[in-house]
Formats: sequence, C-alpha cells, structure tokens
Amino acid sequence: RNSTGIQPRTFLFGSEGNLGIITKAVMKIYPRPDVQKYGSLVFPSIEKGVDFLKALRQTNILPASIRLVNNNEFRFGQALKPAPSAGKALAQKLQKFLLFKIKGFNPTEMVACTIVMEGIKAEVDLQAKTIFGLAKKFGGVSGGAANGKRGDMLTFGIAYIRDFFTQFHILGETFETSVPWNKIHDVCRAVKQALTEKCTENRVTGKPYLSYRVTQTYHTGVCIYFTMGFCCKGLENPVDVYHTIEQHLRQVILDNGGSLSHHHGIGKIRQGFLSQIQTENSIQVLRKTKEAMDPGNIFGIRNGVFNER
Repeated sequence: RNSTGIQPRTFLFGSEGNLGIITKAVMKIYPRPDVQKYGSLVFPSIEKGVDFLKALRQTNILPASIRLVNNNEFRFGQALKPAPSAGKALAQKLQKFLLFKIKGFNPTEMVACTIVMEGIKAEVDLQAKTIFGLAKKFGGVSGGAANGKRGDMLTFGIAYIRDFFTQFHILGETFETSVPWNKIHDVCRAVKQALTEKCTENRVTGKPYLSYRVTQTYHTGVCIYFTMGFCCKGLENPVDVYHTIEQHLRQVILDNGGSLSHHHGIGKIRQGFLSQIQTENSIQVLRKTKEAMDPGNIFGIRNGVFNER
C-alpha cells in the first residue's frame, strides 16, 4: 500500500502510447499449480447458463477460467471435432440420447461452459464440488473433461480460423464489451438483430454469423466477447462495409447498456464514441495532461482523445 497522493506514473496505464512507452518491467511470477483439471457443462438455454454464472460468482469459489458460449459457438465447436472412433461414436450417441430424449435439451438452444480448475488438490476438489453441484440447480449436465479442454483451446484458435475463412470471401472479427448482469440478454439480442438488419441494408449475401461468449464475470457484470462474420463476395468495398457494420454494432452495444471496451481499448477505431462516455471537461483534463507531460508531442500516436494533435 502506498497512499501518497496521485501517482503520475498511473497516467501511463491506459494511455495507449500517447504519454510514453514502457521500456522495462518487473514481472511477478507464481509456481505452476499442483493440480489442473478441465471440465465442461451444458445448459438448456443461455438464460440458464447466465443464471448459473451469476450464482457461482456469488459463492466466491471460482475456477481459473470459466467461459459460457452461446448455441452458435457451441455448435461451431462441435463441427470442428475430429471424426470419433467406433467406441467414442457410441458414447456420443448415448450422450445425445440422454440430453435430447431424457433431459429434453434442444440442440438449437443449448449452450456450454468450459472450465479450467487449478490449485492444490483441496482447492480443485472444492471448486469441482461447488461448480457441478450448483450447475444441477440450473439444469446443467456435465460434458466431461475432454470437451472442456477442447473448448478451452478453441478460444486460442479463433483468430487462425478467421484468417483461414478469408480465402472463401468471409470477413470476420471479434469485439468485446462489459455489461451489467441485467443487461446481458438485451445487448446480445440487440446486436444479433442489428447485424442482420445492417447486412440486409448493405446487400450482403447469405446469412451473417454471430456468436458470443461470457469470458469473465464480476459481482456487477460480465465481459462478453462477440464473433461476427459475413460473406463479402460481390461487395464493391467489403472493408468499408465491414467497418460500417462494426461501428453500428458498437453503437447498439452502448445504447443497450454495454461499455465502449472491456479490455481492447480505444485506439483509433473507437475514438468517435468517446464523447458519449466522457464529459468535455474530462477530455480537456487529459489533453492538458498530455501537453504538460509531452509538450513536443513526441508520442504522437493520436489514440483515444488525443486525435486532434
């Protein structure tokens, strides 16, 4: 703890290169956990999955990672699974029979959670007991460790999948926001509707793709990661169309209670929205700070509110 007034160095964090660059850093490292276990859950709907995550957050017994993916992303992940062996194919049929015939899950509505639990054995055991016990109250069913590990790894492969699809005239990208618990479904529904409308307006052929996942939870809300894509074949200026649509979706997120950014930052792409979330006085304070710290504008990257210099 160091309570000595405003620390000028804190201005560097979040300045996006406008006030300086980091040339040296001291990193704190931790031992690798004694135990690491994967897990997965499926829920009958996104509403049940969100309710589970909120209840889990309130227990304060949290795994190293837990992500809730919507139905589109869940089915996309399933489509990428390799062909199973005869034994695994039989096990999958039994699992589907349990979910669809016994539990009554709808394959076009169900969602999934991927889970990574880490720590000493007692911690991991407590996490597993809490997570899987609580999930039952919301209709959750365990999907096994292998599916959890595969789903967790898929997160790191999305950028490569996006690049792969460009050869088929598919433009796609991710964007994120933070949302209060009571605004999650409003934001997701509004983004889905707006994407469909904007693609129609810009004469995009085919059906646009939208998936989303809750990647971090807090007591007050969550981070939502969206992945969108559409076919750009036949468009005269596909990149311009993409940015037009993405900017519109960002406005829709703001209009429905989401934030401008959870962690991606502002840069240049989101500069135009800053006047909606910061007062003019706040912007002037930042610009005057820039003049005092960098009067020669050596760090002239022009990100965020410093686009006028």
